[in-house]
Amino acid sequence: MADAPHPFRIAKAYNIARDGGMGVGAAAGQLAIIGLLQFLPLFVLTPFAGLAADRFDRRTVAKWMVGLQIVCAAILGFVTWREAMDLPVLFGVAILLGIARAFAGPALGALAPNLVPKEVLPNAIALSSISWQVGVIVGPAIAGYLYIVDPALPYATSCAMFCVALGALSLIGKVPRTPIVGAQRPIGQVIDGLRYVRRNRMVLGAITLDLFAVFLAGATALFPVYARDILEVGATGLSQLAAAPAVGAALTALWFSFRPLKTHVGPKMLWSVAVFGLATIVFGLSTSMPLSLAMLVIVGAADMFSVYIRQSLIQLHTPDDKRGRVSSVSLLTISASNEFGDFFSGSLAWIFGPVAAVVSGGVGAVVTVLLWSRWFPVLRHTRTFDPPPELDEETPEQTLQEKPS
Repeated sequence: MADAPHPFRIAKAYNIARDGGMGVGAAAGQLAIIGLLQFLPLFVLTPFAGLAADRFDRRTVAKWMVGLQIVCAAILGFVTWREAMDLPVLFGVAILLGIARAFAGPALGALAPNLVPKEVLPNAIALSSISWQVGVIVGPAIAGYLYIVDPALPYATSCAMFCVALGALSLIGKVPRTPIVGAQRPIGQVIDGLRYVRRNRMVLGAITLDLFAVFLAGATALFPVYARDILEVGATGLSQLAAAPAVGAALTALWFSFRPLKTHVGPKMLWSVAVFGLATIVFGLSTSMPLSLAMLVIVGAADMFSVYIRQSLIQLHTPDDKRGRVSSVSLLTISASNEFGDFFSGSLAWIFGPVAAVVSGGVGAVVTVLLWSRWFPVLRHTRTFDPPPELDEETPEQTLQEKPS
């Protein structure tokens, strides 16, 4: 629910541009700018955000960033209430959200393995994904009805839900944290984290597979274009388009929470990304709302399948003292595939049209799977989530220590 207004935020940018006289392509370009502005803070700050998650109390870092998101929701609510919403305001909030995500993502991602035993971490990832996807499903639907009552009400509700999240984070007690092993200077520690990702072919392959597949096949930014000018289903249809991938993702995560995946995890991850690309192609070509929704459900399910495997592998194959920095690299690639992918998709739509942008992106995702299965054979050969033996062995340097908040 906390991120519920997002479809309305990008739709607002598109509608402001269209109502201001821009054509479909130029208005789609404004969505590209929003994606770029959310990505740039992540690109610049991610190495330092990962280091912060490894050096400081991860709970404290996450709480400060949730507070920043409260500010963002309050700004959007205020300018909407004053009827002063315009593109510069949306662009400014996009930058602030990029900063918040840059620091919150590594802290929260690295915190999860400290809270649950590694044996049930895949189940925990599935349950966490369910809660996220339920918010994505329910949020836009509720936001649509709240918007009818008062356009500022969705943002006020989002602000309240972020406050609930802040309270929940405050209930987490101190967690053990592994001291950083290796370089002691901050820049050296950042480089150590990047070097670990580069050397671990499993982690590098899993991270970059998502980067290129979703970067190429991201259609989310163009939902307002499809809702208004291709499928012609209006605001209600936009909510359905935004919720459809989340429905598929939530159902898949629910299945994994009861029936965790245990065998042939690498090949199944590759297949899921291929299905993601194929469903994106069909969605891009569709002019039927039922078919489009069905394809988006498959897109969400396939994406969740891949996320479940990828996040479990990355967390279980990374030492705790490096999880913040590795999570920050993972977050950067996720942001590059999402926010910068939005910029890429919007730019292609501006130049070639929205249908060509979506279809070519789906084709690119399928080609990525073929290349990665060849360039990273470890992905094809990975059978279980079990980490290498050296990550299970305690060493004097890996003794857990308490760090005050």
